Amino acid sequence: MYALVDAVAFYASAEKVFDPAIRNKPVVVLTNNDGCVCAVCPIARRLGIPKFQPFFKVKHVLEKHQVVIRSSNYELYADLSERMMNTLARFCDKQHIYSIDEAFLDFNGFATLISDWSNFGQFIRRTVWRETKLPVGVGFGPTATLAKAANHAAKKLAGFNGVAVISDEQSRKQVLAAMAVGDIWGVGRRLANKLKLINIHSGLDLAEQSPQRIKRLFSVVLARTVKELNGIPCLSWDDVRQDKKQLFSTRSFGQRITDRQALKTALINHACVVARKLREQKSLAQRLVIFVASSPHQQGYYKKSYSYQFSAPTADSITLTNAVTDIFAQLYKPGVAFYKCGVGALELSSQVFQQRDLFANEHRDPKLMSCLDTINARYGIGTLAIASATQTQRWHMKRQYLSPHYTTRWHDLPKIQC
Repeated sequence: MYALVDAVAFYASAEKVFDPAIRNKPVVVLTNNDGCVCAVCPIARRLGIPKFQPFFKVKHVLEKHQVVIRSSNYELYADLSERMMNTLARFCDKQHIYSIDEAFLDFNGFATLISDWSNFGQFIRRTVWRETKLPVGVGFGPTATLAKAANHAAKKLAGFNGVAVISDEQSRKQVLAAMAVGDIWGVGRRLANKLKLINIHSGLDLAEQSPQRIKRLFSVVLARTVKELNGIPCLSWDDVRQDKKQLFSTRSFGQRITDRQALKTALINHACVVARKLREQKSLAQRLVIFVASSPHQQGYYKKSYSYQFSAPTADSITLTNAVTDIFAQLYKPGVAFYKCGVGALELSSQVFQQRDLFANEHRDPKLMSCLDTINARYGIGTLAIASATQTQRWHMKRQYLSPHYTTRWHDLPKIQC
């Protein structure tokens, strides 16, 4: 038996954890630069507040219903996600973190020890709420896809109180018949439209198809989904997550940037982020890609990138920021209102299994980078930084409704008066 545990409107729920005054109020969270609505709590959803709509289009509706608005607080969300995953890890010995707010639990091997899956799911929900104050939905099924379907039922279908169990043929057909085919895990919008053309409208319609026919008409991946919907396990996850082959840090600006120093500072910050990500997965980069661009919707669209090759692979923040400084003059163009920039690390190799070059001039100081990471891990990212990355703050994205960083910054720690 598999379980999928998923937080309810995670970003919006996370905003309520350390602010009890808004727990019973409608809350929405905005994307980067406060552009669109990306998370809507259940209370706001009942008011008809749509997701993925531009903020300026729904601002009057939010004000009318006195909806609490928050900018994306990624530091807070990452910390709460880690707490939630640590809590879930205690329930079984096999956990697969699928995204920031959902994880699969594999109970195969000791499922006979659990007599009532529904009660066990409620126990998981109560435990996560008690330790993190995050509401979650729990779905159980004999395959990962059916567990995902049960989780959908637990949160969105009537008759379930946060927990759904697919354990027999009756419950399987009941849940799948109530799900649109586009709600099945792995079926996107375009694929759902194609399936509807051949009269496959619900999850049960898809489950009743022949895997061979689906493979012939679509793909082997969808054929595996059909088998999973019929209780035949086909999907698995690696015990060790593979390292990423590329690492990028990109972001659009809260306001157009024309200042040379502001753009350079933004690129240096992105280079520092990439360097930190490289060290986190114990990788080194042989090549760096740096780009700048104006908005494609404005006249005189400008975009330029540069590929910088290192003499030896590196993950040193100073080396990466020096690369940005070396080529910046070739990227910057006076008079351009820059909208976005970024840095990417390519041709990654393992830091552990590295063939050193006797004649290469390697500019890196592992002990210094270790000291930098240790201090920032303890006191918060940005506590210690490269000097050139702190020249100006003008490039930062717009976050007008940002909540405090309750768990990652000392000055934002919650204060209790009694």
